[in-house]
Amino acid sequence: AEAVGPENVLGISMPSRFSSQHSMDDAKYTAEALGMEYATISIDSHHSGIEHHLEQMLEEGSNVAAENIQSRLRGILVMAHANAHGAMAIATGNKSELGQGYCTLYGDMAGGYAPLGDLYKMEVYALARLFNERMGVEAVTESTLTKPPSAELAPDQKDEDSLPPYPILDEILRLHIEDGLDATQITAKGHD
Repeated sequence: AEAVGPENVLGISMPSRFSSQHSMDDAKYTAEALGMEYATISIDSHHSGIEHHLEQMLEEGSNVAAENIQSRLRGILVMAHANAHGAMAIATGNKSELGQGYCTLYGDMAGGYAPLGDLYKMEVYALARLFNERMGVEAVTESTLTKPPSAELAPDQKDEDSLPPYPILDEILRLHIEDGLDATQITAKGHD
């Protein structure tokens, strides 16, 4: 919003039955604080319909298959809106998520540009705090910065259910990606 002007940015909230109220409230608050357009498109009926059609496959497969349907639905809606309006979709993944495959192909990876793609998760939080400080307003809410990270793709899901805590994960990824260390060398630095 700051780079291209808030009048040129649309934030789309796409809640499902797993979306927490505080996440929806935080998203709306941030959009309003930035002065950008904001829309809500529920994906629940689409999600339920696809689950019904894929019921047997989803019962036989891993939980990841069922969870990623939501992210892919969101990718479809974002790309459809961008295509319909001659706009560019922005991918939401950061370097920590991308480095672990913890962002969904054709879902939250959908977009022509990934502004957070070279920032580790903890750097995203630091940048948000710096942005708030520079703006003189809490555009990114404190609850966004302090609640346990979650893709909210299942009941009470937390990123730490599948990943190490981000401060640890970011350091492991930095050692591997930036310093070129292998698993043995990273373990020697004290990481599991």
